[in-house]
Amino acid sequence: MRPRSLFHSRGTLAELFSGRANSFGLLRLLLATSVVVSHVYPLAWGHLDPLWKFSGEQTDLGKMAVIGFFVLSGFMITGSGRRSTIGRYSWHRALRILPGLWGSLLISTLVIIPLLYRWQHHTLEGFWSHPNGPKTYLAGTWNTSLTGGWDVSGVIAEGVRRGTNFDGSVNGALWSLKYEILCYIVVGLLAAGGVLLRARRFVPLAMVGLWILILNDWIDAPDWRGIPGDMGSGMNVPFLGSMSIHFIVHLGFVFLLGATFQLYRERVPVHDGLALLSALAFAATLCWGGVFVIGYPAFAYLLFWLAIRLPRLFQKIGRKRDYSYGIYIYGFTVEQALAMLGYAKHGKLVFLACALAGTVVLAALSWHLIEAPAMKLKDWTPGPVRRLKDRRRDGGSPESSNTPEPAAPAGQEPQPVRPPTVSA
Repeated sequence: MRPRSLFHSRGTLAELFSGRANSFGLLRLLLATSVVVSHVYPLAWGHLDPLWKFSGEQTDLGKMAVIGFFVLSGFMITGSGRRSTIGRYSWHRALRILPGLWGSLLISTLVIIPLLYRWQHHTLEGFWSHPNGPKTYLAGTWNTSLTGGWDVSGVIAEGVRRGTNFDGSVNGALWSLKYEILCYIVVGLLAAGGVLLRARRFVPLAMVGLWILILNDWIDAPDWRGIPGDMGSGMNVPFLGSMSIHFIVHLGFVFLLGATFQLYRERVPVHDGLALLSALAFAATLCWGGVFVIGYPAFAYLLFWLAIRLPRLFQKIGRKRDYSYGIYIYGFTVEQALAMLGYAKHGKLVFLACALAGTVVLAALSWHLIEAPAMKLKDWTPGPVRRLKDRRRDGGSPESSNTPEPAAPAGQEPQPVRPPTVSA
């Protein structure tokens, strides 16, 4: 048997990827952990992680991890949108994001931050009645809009004043969730309009349109390794609040990139040579510029290649217990608490080890007590909708129900009966 050439395709993404035969769980866990590693530097030492300097201030480890999350999310969420009715799709997305988020907000606002306030002031007097107290923070963050401010009762501001903390937010990692929800809404609208099933080319065309905007900004940038575009411009989105146009374009681009991989997976080769070329291209953009234009697509292909090509042993990670979301939503707050308590004096490795230990414990509790129980409700249907579906299923007369289906024309396969589209 002849060995496979490095430049021989192993098949397409459609042929090699399945719901169980992939390493997405491991990749998501590594991406979430990378965010925690990246935040060690700005939270406890006041500067970004080493990738920021190495890339010529184009990106850092945490931002690349977010890019990876959006690529994988675009792939998986678009698949969900194609398979589900709009009601079921929306219900699943809400179950996956909101219960875990609400749990983290309650734990940080009603447990961690009060303990830090008491450690600072030796009393809880003034904490609950503070103008920017827990109620204000929860009211402004429950839907990821972050309209209630980033601090609770001045706890983090006091840490900044004392010189232990270098960021003024309780949980700065939550900034990306509103952009992910916006992408979910867009996919839901495309699914409801039939675009994902009958006009899938719209998705790669939209992706190319965003890529052209990024390319134009990159060409106009004074430095090839500079950040393209105006990061200060923003817009107000209903329900989600103020959002940066820069991040809408950049995160929307990589999300649609993942969606394109999903919609055209039968045309995407899983190719070791392409993976090597992508790795070299990504490394080159970090050194000489173009991460946003060339590096993002190269990084995206590497993620899918790894999801297929990593040893089968890794495919079991995260299949039954997905701690990645919990790590993402708890890591920042845990690191802020450790910085305030003076753990930076022990060095980066000890600080990181403590941060990961505390974060993983909270993430595990979040999964087992909140996220997994919530996901068990994914097939729940409200009573009125269930009764409507039952009436539609049983509403035909006996005569009509016994009427045979007309035969398909010669040379054509019979079309499957479409299920009811009303769902929760």
